[in-house]
Amino acid sequence: MSEKTNETGATPVLRHVAFIMDGNGRWAKKRGLPREHGHAFGVKAFRAIVDHCGRLGLEAATFYAFSTENWKRPPREVNAIMKLMDTYLGECEKKLDQYEFRICFLGDKSAFDDKRRGRMERLEALTRDRTRILNIALNYGGRSELVTACNRLLAAGKKNVTEAELNAALYTAASPDPDLIIRTGGDLRISNFLLWQAAYAELYFTDVLWPDFGPAELDAAIAEYYTRKRRFGGV
Repeated sequence: MSEKTNETGATPVLRHVAFIMDGNGRWAKKRGLPREHGHAFGVKAFRAIVDHCGRLGLEAATFYAFSTENWKRPPREVNAIMKLMDTYLGECEKKLDQYEFRICFLGDKSAFDDKRRGRMERLEALTRDRTRILNIALNYGGRSELVTACNRLLAAGKKNVTEAELNAALYTAASPDPDLIIRTGGDLRISNFLLWQAAYAELYFTDVLWPDFGPAELDAAIAEYYTRKRRFGGV
């Protein structure tokens, strides 16, 4: 990725972009389709954006695919999402040599059945030596992640914890913090996503619904990112 300079003279290096993929259901509703059809088109957008992140040379890309709260949705919709997830796992297994990213599944995998969990763990193991990272957040919640990290550290006998130790206990330990978080669909919140990691991330909100979010929209978000001053608490 080519470097750009903001008006302060500092280069805001873009290493990690995270996505809150919102608006699949509304996209389907606008077209008179069941909500699950929106998720199917959302997967197409996901594939296109993953490919574009690869072309951009990002070190990491994170996608909020299914939250700890999404289990509350109608069973038909949840089942459709799980089937789409299985299809994507199958694609990864068949085309593993074509993927350049290390695949990491963020979240509590214990909620999934043995077969699905095993497939996720196998993909993680087979891609572990790759340097660039694709994080897929499934059964993920930021608060749950922090509780899990604290319990890991307590189990290891820790009584006083540093920021570095907490970072290392998070699901995202292998990734740099996100520089840019993009939310589609028009809502202005982060919905329990990367609460610790987002401390100094730049936030970008767009009314574009996720199935309509493509490489051009990502390029526009990145162009906006490069106009901002990142002070990290300084002046």
